Amino acid sequence: MTTLREIFTAFAPESLERSPHLPPSHRKVISALQQCPSGHEGHSLSPCPSCGEHHRVHHACGNRHCPPCQQHTTQQWLHHHVERPLPGPHFLLTFPVPETLRPFLRSHQRLAYHAMFQASATARTRLAKDERCIGTHFPGSPGLLHTWGRQLQYHPPLHSIVPGGGLSEDRTTWLSSRAHFFVPVKALSPISRAIFTENMGPARLLEPSDPQAWTIPWHVQSQANPQSHTACTSLAPSVFSVAISHSRIVGLTDRTVTFTSRKPGSARPRTTHLDVLEFLRRFLQHVLPDGFRNVRHCGCLHASCAIPPDTLRLMIVQAPPRAFKPMQSVSPAPLATRCPTCGAPMRVIMRLWTAHRALVDTSCA
Repeated sequence: MTTLREIFTAFAPESLERSPHLPPSHRKVISALQQCPSGHEGHSLSPCPSCGEHHRVHHACGNRHCPPCQQHTTQQWLHHHVERPLPGPHFLLTFPVPETLRPFLRSHQRLAYHAMFQASATARTRLAKDERCIGTHFPGSPGLLHTWGRQLQYHPPLHSIVPGGGLSEDRTTWLSSRAHFFVPVKALSPISRAIFTENMGPARLLEPSDPQAWTIPWHVQSQANPQSHTACTSLAPSVFSVAISHSRIVGLTDRTVTFTSRKPGSARPRTTHLDVLEFLRRFLQHVLPDGFRNVRHCGCLHASCAIPPDTLRLMIVQAPPRAFKPMQSVSPAPLATRCPTCGAPMRVIMRLWTAHRALVDTSCA
């Protein structure tokens, strides 16, 4: 199976030569993918209790754009949100950006991505305050930004999982929304666009772009889900996944990378063929700025909210018109390294890091 490490190892030098002004964050990702898992970060020693062999397992790089290092984080995130969910209906809101504005976002990622989070949260709160909708002053939601399409094209939508309701102004009562309606998306679309445009104005970034691009309507989408489990499950694959996984890469032949993709609305897998340098360019354009958090919680679900989650659940159960029973979740099995000879789970007895860390951990023995 062809991996990203093999592709970057073979063609990253040529790509860097053609694009000498790549940002430092892109160069870090290239270096991490080339060295994961090659032993550059050290290794662990694990004996097999079944066959008695001792194995050396290389440490992964841990980069958030590395597919092998992120394969377990999605299940961990899903378990965290499904273990003790807020009862009641949830809404999956999607805030897409018109194609004409995407080059602007690509050139000003940190500022534009932050403005997208702020615009979606502010517009949603402004409409939720209306008594004709909910009348709540404190809705909440986890938001997720991912930037890739099915063929690695640049497509940065913002997704939010919104519980059906919010806290009252005095924060003592939970105000429930209707089961299939949160706020009107026809009003949410222009408000979020206006807030996003306003946030871009003070930075004097509107002049270089086409003025007509800022007048194109936004089309926010809303999907009702009866439980938070279904909403989180539908969004989980995009939380900590990267632009492309190793399982989608078919192969590399004559400088052409072949990978699988699907068209919107179709379940039939198709193959896409890209020149290897174009493939690297498309992959690297989804590297996020250093330190940028693409998953954020706001409102009553923010970590600094004075109302703890258990109190929120009690408020929702006591709120009219009826109580909702949370879905039972199953804890994920603990992760364990398995013996490559017999497949039995192994226990780490020592971890050794390389010279740049100069650390040997024998506490796990």
